[in-house]
Amino acid sequence: MENSKEMRGWLNDLQLDHPLVIAGPCSAETEEQVLKIAHELKDTDVTYFRAGIWKPRTRPGNFEGVGALGLKWLQKAKEETGMLTATEVANAAHVKLALEHDIDLLWIGARSTVSPFIVQEIADALKGTDKVVLVKNPVNPDLSLWLGGIERLYSSDIKKLGVIHRGFSTYEKTKYRNIPEWQLAIELQNRFPDLPLICDPSHITGKRDMIFDVAQTALDLNYDGLMIETHNDPDNAWSDASQQVTPQRLVQIMQDLKIRKESDAEAEYNNKLGMLRAQIDVIDNGLIDTLGKRMKISDEIGALKKQKNVAVLQSKRWNEILGRMILEGQERGLSEEFILKMFKAIHQESINHQEKILKA
Repeated sequence: MENSKEMRGWLNDLQLDHPLVIAGPCSAETEEQVLKIAHELKDTDVTYFRAGIWKPRTRPGNFEGVGALGLKWLQKAKEETGMLTATEVANAAHVKLALEHDIDLLWIGARSTVSPFIVQEIADALKGTDKVVLVKNPVNPDLSLWLGGIERLYSSDIKKLGVIHRGFSTYEKTKYRNIPEWQLAIELQNRFPDLPLICDPSHITGKRDMIFDVAQTALDLNYDGLMIETHNDPDNAWSDASQQVTPQRLVQIMQDLKIRKESDAEAEYNNKLGMLRAQIDVIDNGLIDTLGKRMKISDEIGALKKQKNVAVLQSKRWNEILGRMILEGQERGLSEEFILKMFKAIHQESINHQEKILKA
């Protein structure tokens, strides 16, 4: 699969003057709920009205969707509001039912993307379709697996393709529900700059009060659109209540987001510069997060040394680390002077942490 301007065809055909917005409830719960939300989103920036019909849950016993009945509600919402419709499919049977109910956009979820068998089954069922098909990143940060899903669909002669970045699962507890790992999405974007890239801040954050900041970062990185879960009564939603926003809040988010527009002869330069700076911001935030984790480990080492009455400074190990890091840095184009300054500063901060614990 090679990058091509044609990849953006379906998105360009919408002739939007703002980022693409896909919004609607995490789950279709009742016909009344679906229609109410759809009508509240009717005259906003939302192009595709989304609702989960089949909801794969991590553990059984939770609400797993209303099933095919919900497709009729989506059809009715489309008839009454004129909005295009979208839902997730996880097997050939889902695809068949979604096509029968004229769903306009289908996406493959993160749990499905991890399995080439599932993606191939869906690709075979969709072969030659004119529907838009988006692939969410797999739950684990594996770019090849993500691209492999797109390539299987591409090989099935599906022309209207795109990807959704919804973050990646981790055993660590972080402020995100699914850590963004922005660099992986940026790498995909660099390889296929014309493949529409949508951000799902709802699943990245898991918290409605963080959605705006993640959405802004995505737009700064030149993403093409957003998928935001929207519910008329988020606190009482049957699934993922904490990450859904009201239609009113969605409208406010879209108004507050800063969107770079081409307005002068240097627009291409400014756009590229802004995107590169946004990438640096992402990396810098990651550095701070990594350093914070490193110092927490230093705290644990300090507590262990205190318990065993061991000195803080271990010169032999420090010299081994420094020598190894200088070589690693040189392989990455970093000067020995820079590595020495950086790791001496890190080492001193680590000593400070450990001494504080020993003196406590």
